[in-house]
Amino acid sequence: MAQKSTVAVIVLLLVTLVAPPAVEAQDGILSNILRRGLLNIGGTIYCTLNGAIGVNGTATPVFSNALVQLQCGSGNIVAAATTNANGVFSILLNPLQFVLSTLLQNCKLVVPTPLSTCNSALPDVGGLVSLLRSIGRIVVGLLRIDRLIPAGFGFFSVL
Repeated sequence: MAQKSTVAVIVLLLVTLVAPPAVEAQDGILSNILRRGLLNIGGTIYCTLNGAIGVNGTATPVFSNALVQLQCGSGNIVAAATTNANGVFSILLNPLQFVLSTLLQNCKLVVPTPLSTCNSALPDVGGLVSLLRSIGRIVVGLLRIDRLIPAGFGFFSVL
């Protein structure tokens, strides 16, 4: 996951450096990104009622192809991703639009894809919801990346 984050950071920086037409805009945007750092939300979702791995390390299938939404405030969807074949998702956020403390206090991850999609014995209505938890910061060159993960999913029959 760290390699994907690094690639995403490099692509974002290249776009930031090439896309703005004015040199002044480039300097302002780049310095703001370097000062604030990027925000990355990621994790693995399992095909269970709480989205976590089974008890005592039992084999638990992952939840692949599940939509993961970042909802803030009164349910506004501000970003989304889809889990890969390994149940892993990653959402990279623009630090110019989001503040870490606001994400932690006012946002949640929602998986509206029915659990029956990955296991027909699980409910076909509802989904998983989790608050966010910060797990620290990594540094790649001059760039800081604040990392967030789900605090712990729970099943809700009505999203």
